[in-house]
Amino acid sequence: MLRLRGLRAVYFAHAVSMAGTVAAEVALSILIYQRSGSPLLSALVLVASFLPYGLGGTVLSSVADRFAARRVLVTCDVTSAACIAAMLIPGVPVLGLLGLLLVTGLVAPLFQGSRASSLAHLLPGDLFPVGRSLLRSISQTTVLLGFAAGSVTVAAVGPKWLLGADAASFLASALLIRFGTAYTPATAPGGATSPRAVVQESLVGLRYIFGHPALRPMLLLSWAVPGFGSFAEGLAVAYTAEVGSRATSAGALFTGYAAGTVFAEVVIARLSPARKRRLLVPLAILSQLPLLGFAAAPSIPVAAALLVVSGAGFAFNQGLDPLILTATEPAYRGRLFTVQSSGLMTVQGLGIGLAGLLGTVAPARFVICGAGLVGGIVVVILAYRALPHPFRVTPVPAT
Repeated sequence: MLRLRGLRAVYFAHAVSMAGTVAAEVALSILIYQRSGSPLLSALVLVASFLPYGLGGTVLSSVADRFAARRVLVTCDVTSAACIAAMLIPGVPVLGLLGLLLVTGLVAPLFQGSRASSLAHLLPGDLFPVGRSLLRSISQTTVLLGFAAGSVTVAAVGPKWLLGADAASFLASALLIRFGTAYTPATAPGGATSPRAVVQESLVGLRYIFGHPALRPMLLLSWAVPGFGSFAEGLAVAYTAEVGSRATSAGALFTGYAAGTVFAEVVIARLSPARKRRLLVPLAILSQLPLLGFAAAPSIPVAAALLVVSGAGFAFNQGLDPLILTATEPAYRGRLFTVQSSGLMTVQGLGIGLAGLLGTVAPARFVICGAGLVGGIVVVILAYRALPHPFRVTPVPAT
């Protein structure tokens, strides 16, 4: 797959920009805390990272179909680089820093949607789920390494230098995409490109996506699995305290889910399309079942192992991606992938927030267990609505 023209540049650019983004979140959190001394304002960095995804993914999604993917990707990277660079200007107030971060969050789902849409052009139909799987693996690996490396780097050189490196990473990604990737045409070219037209076309896309009887439950299924899975992440620190462990041991829980995801993505990628389709529902259910084990208040090593298994279930996307691709008209694919990416981040942010809220009135272990129970039921319902015969293998048509 990586031998295809431009694919190496696509994935290397993704790794570079992801590494910069994760490190920048660490650096900005520390920089804001140093300036304000407020834990709340520092925590708002993560909120500002999640919040704009829902807005950007709905009102700007048509851009992913209206313009050639390479043009959109480069513009998003340059915009993010400019925002991060502006954070280095002396005297920028804390609210200004958060505002700049919000702008990068607005363009992030547009970048992800355009990139997924371009993969549908660059890859044969049978390789598309593998291509998206590789993107997810890179993202999860970067999360695993980025937060640890970011903290160490900030301690060594300071947050401003790390923000500068992040701005440079976005520029490097833009150059790789512009000069190293193949041109892919717009899927729905033509028409007005005014801000009003962009919003109107984005709303048309939303009506198409959520009005499609088969596409809607598949999209909701792709959100439900990580949405309920995020409860364990939101309560990782609270759970460690609950079982009498040090707060620092929460890192094992944070990395468990990501490690399981990366491992399973690599393993499942080697299977045939028919077998991936057969494993779609079992893997989706597997993502929720291990959370039930938290009711027994397992030790941190056992809890981390449960999250590794839960994370492995996220590989269900390799069976779902080709079904979503073939169910979507080409003219709407950019909007579909943009909405999917923005919804993914939004439901994870909401899941973390809801977990924290419920954790104030109930033990963390019961909240995580409850999320697994409800999540398992929701996943089964959505699977049967999206797939009339969830355990029957049907041929996946090439595109």
